[in-house]
Amino acid sequence: MAKGPNRVPVITLDGPGGSGKGTIAQRVAQALRWHLLDSGALYRLVALAATHHGVALDNEASLKILAENMDVQFAVDDPSQPIRIVLEGENVSKEIRSEETGKLASKVAALPSVREGLLQRQHDFREAPGLVADGRDMGTVVFPDADLKIYLTASVEERAQRRFRQLQDKGLSANLADLKAAIQSRDEQDMNRAVAPLVPADDAVIIDSTDMTIDEVFAELMHHARNKGLVS
Repeated sequence: MAKGPNRVPVITLDGPGGSGKGTIAQRVAQALRWHLLDSGALYRLVALAATHHGVALDNEASLKILAENMDVQFAVDDPSQPIRIVLEGENVSKEIRSEETGKLASKVAALPSVREGLLQRQHDFREAPGLVADGRDMGTVVFPDADLKIYLTASVEERAQRRFRQLQDKGLSANLADLKAAIQSRDEQDMNRAVAPLVPADDAVIIDSTDMTIDEVFAELMHHARNKGLVS
């Protein structure tokens, strides 16, 4: 872990799905011109890299090597657009969101050695001038010495509404009650899992975005970043 005068600063954003942490992390990284880590995409990327290289998903040793050495970038070109996820020079932003990749990622995520390999790979994203890390255990497990830890949350009802609007905007049909049930189920799994459960770090700033706009959440986070001396 980086320490001393040359340590690279880190801002972590943890929280449940639909809380807005991905959007906010992207805006903060863009504003500070820092690197960005979308940790939730990493298991999908390992699965995709395994497919590209013909590595079987039960070959734990080879998967760990892939996890430790993945050539991946999270490129923030325009804060109004989704981040570009680049694997070995190829834009895979859409490919990793496919249902098939998601299924493969679930198998990969169950392997302890892959989790271990990805922990080191996540540390490698910590490069000057700084890192904004988005996930579920960034402030508790991956970067416990982060300079600013944010835990972003929102009510289940609000998160379901946001997901519902997202799907509608894409022209997809959705059932609000089903979305709410799915979010509650995911929360339960994340908060009660044996390894790295979803909880706020003891020193995290908790922001409830239920009744806040994206601009308001961004402004509050940047306020805390200024107080920590992270904004020049």
